[in-house]
Order: sequence, then C-alpha cells, then structure tokens
Amino acid sequence: MIEDFGGRVATVWSELRPTTRGLVERALQASSASTNQVRNLPYDPRADLELSRLLSALDDRALEPAAFSDSEKIRHVADTCAAVLQEKTQSAEVFAQLVRRAEQHRDYRRIDVLADALTSRFAPSEICELARSEDVVVRALANEALAQFPTSVLVGLLSDPVDSEIARDALRRQAMEYGSEEARRIINALDQVDEL
Repeated sequence: MIEDFGGRVATVWSELRPTTRGLVERALQASSASTNQVRNLPYDPRADLELSRLLSALDDRALEPAAFSDSEKIRHVADTCAAVLQEKTQSAEVFAQLVRRAEQHRDYRRIDVLADALTSRFAPSEICELARSEDVVVRALANEALAQFPTSVLVGLLSDPVDSEIARDALRRQAMEYGSEEARRIINALDQVDEL
C-alpha cells in the first residue's frame, strides 16, 4: 500500500530496515484497533532518523495535488508514523519536526503532549539544544521546560560552555517568574563573578 504513495515515499519505504518497517506496520494495525497500543510497541532508537524521513516524505506527498485521491490514506500513515515518534523519540531534531508538524496542523493538543514529554524523556542538554532552535514554538517549549527543572540541574549545566547561557536564562526565569530564592542567589553570585 505505501509503495503506491509516489516515488519518494516508495524509495524511503524501501530503504527502511526490516525492524523499522515492522514497527510502522504494527502501528498501522494497532491504530485501526486502538491508538493506545502504539505505546506498547518495541522501539529501536535508530529508527528515529528513518521514521523522520518517512514522515517528511508522507507529509510532502499529502500536499501534492497529484496525491489528492490518496490524501486521506497518506495522512493516516503519516499520523501513525508521527504517533510512534511522539511516543518514543529522544532526538531533539525529531521533536522539533513533530512540533512544527503539529503547529502546521493547528493540533495544539499534540503540542501540549509533546511539551509534557520534554522533561520526562529528554536530557537537560538535549532540551538546551531545543532552546537554541530557530523555531519559535520549539524554543518556547524548551525554555519553559528548563525553567521547570530543579535549580540544581540547571547549576550543573553552568559548567558546559555550550549550554551555560541557556541554563543562566532558565535560572533567571526561575528567580523572576517563579520567585525562587535559590535561583536568585545563584544569579546574583554569577553576576558578581562577571563583574570581576
């Protein structure tokens, strides 16, 4: 069925490893029964890139006028692929792709679900990477997630030359917006060190 969705989709599909292809096929079978079954599917982290490429190809194909007659089927497969990624991904790039996709579809419930997954599934350094994203929504979600982290976690990021400025901004937010005295003391100490 997927091979009928056009050349690019067929090519990406043919390049999937058998385990990734099986993951999509099981998710499609589960989606016709219950979308909650997607959570119980085994997952290979290397499949992130493959599923991301497949999702991009499907979304692009769904927008083509030539695919109008199959657009509902294509969207179903794309939504299933996105659901698998949403439940399993630990990649900042794939997370950003899912947020952009949800934003394009004006699926704000999905954006909320993705935002909730940030702190439970992503390491603080991955969230810092997302906070540097050019996408405004991705950046806002990441910054909000960082501001929710324990202050001690953010202090741990201060020694990282790449993530330190993002961590400092999160500490400022904790101090100003959430009234954290601990964050305020740390920011004051950092400001004093900067003045020396």
